[in-house]
Amino acid sequence: MVRAWYMDDSDEDQRLEHHTNPPRFLELDTLNQDTGVEYFKIGDESGLDGTLLNQIKKERNYAFEDEITCSRECLADYDNKLKIFYKEHLHTDEEIRLVVEGSGYFDVRDQEDRWIRIEVVPGDLLIIPAGIYHRFTLDAKNYIRAKRFFVGEPVWTPYNRPADDMDCRKEYQQWIKSKKSQQSTHMPQVSS
Repeated sequence: MVRAWYMDDSDEDQRLEHHTNPPRFLELDTLNQDTGVEYFKIGDESGLDGTLLNQIKKERNYAFEDEITCSRECLADYDNKLKIFYKEHLHTDEEIRLVVEGSGYFDVRDQEDRWIRIEVVPGDLLIIPAGIYHRFTLDAKNYIRAKRFFVGEPVWTPYNRPADDMDCRKEYQQWIKSKKSQQSTHMPQVSS
């Protein structure tokens, strides 16, 4: 099962877990409510559930996929690529990743602009919404193989922060605002 937690502000190795003290974990429902990040368990180290994966691909119109392997041996210009992946950015489309082997971390910003670290392992499918600031890093094992899914032609253009004037960012912020509004209207009333 995927784990998510608030990160500390340490400048130590990005591949460490970076828990706050004490650690503050998030439930998946809270992660989805606060950020729009969606999570599906599609399998594990022994294999993927093709039926569930095909159902998700069909429902969400994922028409193209490819695969990326991140390791010192497989990725040209490895150190610079990791720096690029870890630079805070957003995309104009969803970012969809399914971990096949290995592990790593996706970090996303919450409504208060705090970092949340999401650990991904084999069988984890993560959908990061368009317009959310995020980044990726390997963990200390330095290896991940993941499938990438796209609605149309594959586009993976990062727009580094600040990119607040982009339409996808404005739409994402409007979505967050509507979520906050919904949450406040559903809060239980306290009587005195």
